[in-house]
Amino acid sequence: MNVTWITQAGLVFENDRMTVMVDPYLSNSVAETIDPKKERRMPVDERVFDLHPDVIIITHDHLDHLDPETLEKFLCRGGKPITVLASYNAYTKLLTLGDKIHNYVLLAPHSVWSEGGLTFYAVKAEHSDRSAAGYIIDDGKETFYVSGDTLYNYDVIDDVIELCEDGVDYAFLPINGVGNNMNAKDAADFACEIGARCGVPLHYGLFDSLDPKEFDFENTLILEPYKKTELK
Repeated sequence: MNVTWITQAGLVFENDRMTVMVDPYLSNSVAETIDPKKERRMPVDERVFDLHPDVIIITHDHLDHLDPETLEKFLCRGGKPITVLASYNAYTKLLTLGDKIHNYVLLAPHSVWSEGGLTFYAVKAEHSDRSAAGYIIDDGKETFYVSGDTLYNYDVIDDVIELCEDGVDYAFLPINGVGNNMNAKDAADFACEIGARCGVPLHYGLFDSLDPKEFDFENTLILEPYKKTELK
């Protein structure tokens, strides 16, 4: 499996069969509509719009995760149908976006979806969007846990451990410590608790000057923006 960080909490997972996009935020909508101080500090790489995802995952309904301006570029251009997996609040908003050819799936915690040799498990998240969810992607060889926005929470940890008794292989976690997200210390402790083989910090650098090296976990992978990285 390859992964590309498309800034903030956005990710693209790719193998020889599937392309999965998670929480793409590729505009300046937050600054333009909510907070002028939150101008993008990382430019958009327009090449991302050339991708044709098979699956789009939206973890929750906050603008830097569910951005209509970004999503319409994938959902309103015709072509093949896309499976869109989303938690409840995100799902209800997504139904108002995009072409009707797409398959919008409400994947609340403890729900499962299988497609293209991948299995997607929704798990709890502890966030201000009370319907927020995290997702575990299982390709049959490795597991990739994308927490979405969440605090360190025992119920969330238990949910992940229940599905991945031997620990997850890669854990993609927020480290910004604001907006009901873990800070770098809590995220490192969280990664340890779920038995992550590798921890990947996210949700930094776009609106702030956080250093991902503050995520002090034994095996950390720091991704470069828009650079495809092989996970092995």
